[in-house]
Amino acid sequence: MTKYSAINTDDEISPQASNSNEIALESNDQTPLLASHIPIENDSLTSVGNASSFSCAVNLANTILGTGMLAMPAAIASAGLIAGSMMILYAAFTSALGLFFLSRSAARTKGRNSSFFAVSKLTYPKAALFFDLAIAIKCFGVSISYLIIIGDLMPQVVIAICGSGYIDSNSLFLDRRFWITVSMIVVVPLSFLKRLDSLRHTSFIALIAVVYLVFIVIYHYFGPDFEAPPKDKIHLINLSGKFLTNLPIFVFSFTCHQNTFSIYNELKDNAQTNVNSVIFTSIGVSALIYQVIGILGYLSFGDDVWPNIIAMYHASTIITIGRIAIVILVIFSYPLQCHPARACLEKAIFSLQSISSKSPHVHTFSEVRYIFLTVALLISSYTIAILVSKLDLVLAFVGSTGSTAVSFILPGIFYYKFHEDTSWNYRKILSVFLVVYGCLVMGVCLTMNILRVIYRY
Repeated sequence: MTKYSAINTDDEISPQASNSNEIALESNDQTPLLASHIPIENDSLTSVGNASSFSCAVNLANTILGTGMLAMPAAIASAGLIAGSMMILYAAFTSALGLFFLSRSAARTKGRNSSFFAVSKLTYPKAALFFDLAIAIKCFGVSISYLIIIGDLMPQVVIAICGSGYIDSNSLFLDRRFWITVSMIVVVPLSFLKRLDSLRHTSFIALIAVVYLVFIVIYHYFGPDFEAPPKDKIHLINLSGKFLTNLPIFVFSFTCHQNTFSIYNELKDNAQTNVNSVIFTSIGVSALIYQVIGILGYLSFGDDVWPNIIAMYHASTIITIGRIAIVILVIFSYPLQCHPARACLEKAIFSLQSISSKSPHVHTFSEVRYIFLTVALLISSYTIAILVSKLDLVLAFVGSTGSTAVSFILPGIFYYKFHEDTSWNYRKILSVFLVVYGCLVMGVCLTMNILRVIYRY
């Protein structure tokens, strides 16, 4: 176990010894896979960041705001208006807490080479396999949700453009499976890219799609043609068994923790006050957007709201443009999830090889393994998206497994490990609370969703 020497504060503890080259060998979730196999002789190339607090907050918010927006009204419906709104705030708080603990853990690594791997080497070296699998599951689940959204929205776009009276209801163009298959024509070549720098401009598209979705929800609710749902379809508090199956959606919607280390590495001044500002801004703005979309979406359709809110609006030019924007967004976002999932799976395979042989291995790049993992991810995500049409079900499984581990369990145990020999304070207590809470959410919600699949309720 690595020992630490304390100085003035419990947060500023530096490791007496760490293998900086070993840490530098691993990449974070946003760097190319090949980079994880290129030794860095020193950290001079990463000693200074050039990103502003504003750009980091925007990037973190773009990571948060995704498919969770579409499912938030349905998540609120499972809890009721007041309880659902409070759950958004609670999920925002616990997510911010996890981000804070990860940022404090990042400060323990050498230079600006922080990553989940680097922190695990200082805390739980033998548990790196679990950490990699958690991130891989989360990213893999998100990629599935993207394909489901494409299958949901494209038939509606076709109807809006062609008109329902001019296209056969049995047409291939109205089959969700057809559009998921067509989307793979774009997704497949992009997923094989070893460098994803060319996709960095999708953040701007993401921002436009987010703003446009907020506009649609507000415009529909306050528009002249709005018809309120029956009063018995609106509940202030409506907690039931369905709430537990949808609880992971609140967790999933605020998961951006896989990018925390990238933010810490790239922030020009990564003092804790600036990192806290980035966390507060991104979480705060995202929580506000979720409140607007979730509350107004639920008030628009009541308990009958679908897991994909934009699929419920009647066809119009405004709605069709919004659907197309979201489809384009998720198509180009799929490779951004495939990339870290593949990188983490490769690390997991390397860990398993080291364990089975009980001797250290040199982590070398293999073109065959790279192709195999990419093909496996593409085929498995495509197959699941074809077979599963419920977006909320996918988000619930992802939220109760990968998202819960990345958002709560890992940040809590990392922070606790760094401070296990220090006196108890509120931060150390909160870190333990976060771990316990994450384990409860994972156990209870995963069980409920498995029962949901078995008994089809």
